[in-house]
Amino acid sequence: MALIETKDLTYIYGEGTPFRKVAVDSVSLKIEKGEFIGVIGHTGSGKSTLIQTLNGLLRPTSGQILLDGRDIWEDPKKIRSVRFRVGMVFQYPEYQLFEETVLKDICFGPKNMGLSDEEAEQRARKAAEFVGLAPELLEKSPFDLSGGQKRRVAIAGVIAMDPDVLILDEPTAGLDPQGRDVLLAQISGYHKVRENTILLVSHSMEDIARTADRILVMNDSKAVMFEDTKTVFSRDTQLEAMGLRVPEITKIMASLKEKGWPVDTALTMEEALRQLMPLLGKGGVPGDS
Repeated sequence: MALIETKDLTYIYGEGTPFRKVAVDSVSLKIEKGEFIGVIGHTGSGKSTLIQTLNGLLRPTSGQILLDGRDIWEDPKKIRSVRFRVGMVFQYPEYQLFEETVLKDICFGPKNMGLSDEEAEQRARKAAEFVGLAPELLEKSPFDLSGGQKRRVAIAGVIAMDPDVLILDEPTAGLDPQGRDVLLAQISGYHKVRENTILLVSHSMEDIARTADRILVMNDSKAVMFEDTKTVFSRDTQLEAMGLRVPEITKIMASLKEKGWPVDTALTMEEALRQLMPLLGKGGVPGDS
């Protein structure tokens, strides 16, 4: 049984008004426990609306969202418990920090779950470790931290609730390259240890290529692809027609393949080098005499 399943999921803004807009149109998909899913699509494709329906922030106009086989809207009074199991980190989550100290901010979610102060603090400290926050930062005001540190505090606040599913909406937006790499490594490390399900929404194809097992491609409110990462990025022509691009190294390797090089799709520089070094070591390129 899939951990999350959607059946003909549809969400319409402004139903019954002149401003009616179908944001998600009849999306059916299954996400298994432990998967790392990348979600991509141009602005207005429906990806943000889709992820907000998955944890009950938006109620579908029609269709179903099943969590462990049960419709999350079966009992609307219990939708709050769904949000503890499907945690959401919004874009620029640091703007939602408000407590006096970092530790109190991370504890906020666990306490809302009804945990004791002691257990909430234990979870908060563990979550801080996952995202690389030094212990001495926990007693500081979150407003005294750098932008990257604030971002990690906000993510730790959701991780501390120990969700079965963690949804991250553009978690590296606005960070410098080093900060982005560090945060992605920490998210990947958390996933490996926790073995939960992660959905990563990103405009960075490089970030998706480095982390995702499968990619969901949204286009004009529909799920047009949902396959393994290498397969999706091998369809560069289709993606470009939707206003998307493949990682630069993937594009380079595809070009080499077209020119006769015996190479396959590569998602990262490391993958490309593993294929190219043996060929370059032979002292020539395809077509050389």
